[in-house]
Amino acid sequence: MHEFVHPLTGRYASRAMRRLFSPAVRLGLWRRLWLELMRAERDLGVEIPAEALIQLEAHLEPTEEEIARAAQIERETRHDVMAHIRALAEAAPAAGPFLHLGATSCYVTDNADLIVLRQGADLLVDRAAGVVAALAAFARTHRELPCLGHTHFQPAQPTTVGKRACLWLADLLGDLDRLEFERSRLLLRGAKGTTGTQASFLQLLGDGEKVRELDRRIARAFGFPGTYPVTGQTSPRKPEFYLLACLSGIAQSAHKFASDVRLLARLKELDEPAGQDQVGSSAMPYKRNPMRCERMTSLARYLISLEPNAAWTAASQWLERTLDDSANRRMVLPEAFLAADALLLLWRSVAAGLEVHPAMVRRNLEEELPFMASEEILLAAAARGGDRQKLHEQLRVLSREAARRVKDGGERNPLLELVAAEEAFGLDRGRLAELLDARRFVGRAPEQVDEFLAGTVEPWLAAHPPGAGDEEPQV
Repeated sequence: MHEFVHPLTGRYASRAMRRLFSPAVRLGLWRRLWLELMRAERDLGVEIPAEALIQLEAHLEPTEEEIARAAQIERETRHDVMAHIRALAEAAPAAGPFLHLGATSCYVTDNADLIVLRQGADLLVDRAAGVVAALAAFARTHRELPCLGHTHFQPAQPTTVGKRACLWLADLLGDLDRLEFERSRLLLRGAKGTTGTQASFLQLLGDGEKVRELDRRIARAFGFPGTYPVTGQTSPRKPEFYLLACLSGIAQSAHKFASDVRLLARLKELDEPAGQDQVGSSAMPYKRNPMRCERMTSLARYLISLEPNAAWTAASQWLERTLDDSANRRMVLPEAFLAADALLLLWRSVAAGLEVHPAMVRRNLEEELPFMASEEILLAAAARGGDRQKLHEQLRVLSREAARRVKDGGERNPLLELVAAEEAFGLDRGRLAELLDARRFVGRAPEQVDEFLAGTVEPWLAAHPPGAGDEEPQV
C-alpha cells in the first residue's frame, strides 16, 4: 500500500518550504531550544556539568533511529515532547537529567513554531520578489500599449496593458509590506513556565532579574529582539492570525491576477505561458486552457479559507491554555505557508511568460472605440455651435442603434457613419477619424506606469533582489 502524500508537499510547494515545515527541522529546533535553555541556566547559576552540554551539542540533528525511538515512546506515553526528551536522554545520557529543566512543552513547541513562521515569512518575501520583478518588466514593456478598459466586465474607458499590470503589482506590494510588518513584530515565547508566571524558573534561579535575563538570552540565541512580555502557557495566538491574514491577502491578489488573465485569455488578448507539448483537454485537442491560472485561483481559494480558522484558534483560547488548538495548528500553519509558497511559484511562472497579442488588443479596442469617443464627438460638435443637450440625446440614440447592429451580427461598429450622416453634428468622416486615436483616451496611464515603477517598485526591488535559484512548480 502506498502512503498518502499531501498535494501541497507532493505536487505544489517548493523544496525549501517543505523542508522548513518538516519534522526534522522542527525536532532540530527543539534540541537547539533545550541546548540554549541549558546554557543560560548554567551561566545563571544552575549546576549543570559541562559534559551535559557537550553531549547535547553532539546530538542537535535527530537521527532516523532517534526519531523512530521517540515515536515508539510516544505510543506508550501519548505525549510527543516527553517522548523526544526520553529519546534524546538515551542518546545523550549526561544531558538527560537537565533537559527541559523548569520548562513546559510549549517552551519547545511554541518557540519552534515562532522561529519557523518567521523563516517562512522570509521565504515568501524572497519568493514574491521574483513575481514583483516579472510584473514590473511586463508593465514597463507594455506601458504604452492601449487596451480596452473594463468595469463590470463591460467596455469602459481605455487604459494600457502596462497600467493594468501595475494594479496587480500594487496589490501584491501592499500584501508584502503587511507581511514584513507582522514578521518584524514576531517575538519568542521564551521561558515562561506552565501558566506564564515563570514560577518554576524563579524557584530554579532564585532571583527575578536572572529569570528576565534567561528570557533575554534565549531570544538573542535565535536572533529575536525579545520575548512576549506576558503569556499564558502558550505563545499568543493573535500573531498567527495576523500572519495568516497577510497570506490571505497574497492569495486574494493572486486570485485577482489569475482571474484577470483568464478573462483576457477568453478575449484572446493575453495568454499564460504554455509548453510545446502541453495538452489542454483530453477531448478537445484545439484547447489551450489557462491551467496555471486556474490552479492559482484554486489554491488561493483554499488559502483564503484558512484565515478564519486562525481567527477561531485565537478566539477559542481558554484562560491560560487549552489543547484544542494543537491538532488544528499542526495542519493549518504549515498548509497556509505551503499554499502561499505554491501560489507565488505559479504566479512568477505565469508573470514571467505572459504572452500579449497586440492585434487582438487593438481589434477589441477599435470595436468599442467609437463609443469611447462619444464625449469627444459631443465636445467637437458643440464647439461648432450645436446644442449640447440635443446632441447628447441624439448621440445616445445613435449609440444604441450602433450597439444593436453589432449584436445583430454587423461586422464593425457603425457609430461614426451614423454620426457623420447627421447634419446636426457637422462632422465629416475624416474629422471623426481624427478623434479615434487610442492614445487620446488613455490619459496619463504611461506616465503613471513610469512613476509607479520608479517611485515604488524599483526601491522595493532594490531592497529585495530576486533570487536566482527559485524553484519552478513541479507540474
